[in-house]
Amino acid sequence: MGRIVSDGLLLAGALRDPMSTTILDSKDWNALLAIARAEQLIGSLAWRLHGVEVPVPVTRILEDARRSAEQCRVAALWEAEMTRRAFGAADIPVILLKGTAFVAAGLAAGVGRSIGDLDILVPHERIDAAEAALLAAGWEWVKSDAYDDVYYRRWMHELPPLIHRERDRMIDVHHTILPLTARVRPNAAALIADSVEFGSGLRMLSPQDVMCHAAAHLFADGDLAGGLRNLWDMHCLLDEFGSEGLVTRADLHGLGSAVARAARLSHALYGTQVPEGWQRLRGADPLYLRRLTARDGWGRPTRRLTRFGFYVRSHAIRMPPTMLLRHLWTKWRKGHVPR
Repeated sequence: MGRIVSDGLLLAGALRDPMSTTILDSKDWNALLAIARAEQLIGSLAWRLHGVEVPVPVTRILEDARRSAEQCRVAALWEAEMTRRAFGAADIPVILLKGTAFVAAGLAAGVGRSIGDLDILVPHERIDAAEAALLAAGWEWVKSDAYDDVYYRRWMHELPPLIHRERDRMIDVHHTILPLTARVRPNAAALIADSVEFGSGLRMLSPQDVMCHAAAHLFADGDLAGGLRNLWDMHCLLDEFGSEGLVTRADLHGLGSAVARAARLSHALYGTQVPEGWQRLRGADPLYLRRLTARDGWGRPTRRLTRFGFYVRSHAIRMPPTMLLRHLWTKWRKGHVPR
């Protein structure tokens, strides 16, 4: 038997084909679980392996992961409901994004999904009303730094993050899905206009826009931290909704290349069924795979130069060079160190 890989490919293989785990030894299992935890995919892995025969110690770990994911789901739904109530008097729509949208809508991408902050989208013209409603309902600012506050309000796609004083849960209030300084400018009005209601006054993006947002979050905004989880989202979404109309919608938002890359890498890692044009890697795709799978058998980050390169890229695509240098210099002076 050939050597089992111990980087992120081990996790991707287990998610793609749960039965492949039957040949793992104890060292492989330790690596798989460590990487899954580090990539916040332990809950998704636990559900994928449900019904597969695994070692007894692993069974207990996976059961705990499923219970934890369920608690996470309930907490996320409660935060969404609290936000709906806070916005009720102001008549502000609550459009859920990312993991909370997946679990609230009962999507496959939400099964076992790790969920941190509550992410929502509101119309830009209602952003002040949304801020006031949240502050009145018990949310407080996380960041007290004046530079960060101005930076968020002038250049970002969201308010500075808020946290509830009693529940200790954070909320990110977006008015679009990419920073205002980014090269790509998605059509925020179309995102909101075509959002769909799924009950209790809560909404989510249309299926095509959900996939566009997943691709944007992966490749047009960030350094690919948590990329395996976000790409698993894309796999589940494509598997559930298919790709019909996706190219047209991605082009509307200027996200054609990001969506195509997400589909290609999802196919490469998870075996996602995609159109033929998205089945072969091209250009810098192998470098993206190298970054996405950069973990060792202890779940620790590896390939430091690759990670740093994507960190620099994440800032370069977010803002013009002069602004980027000024921003990085300011953050460095304040003690920020890239991961």
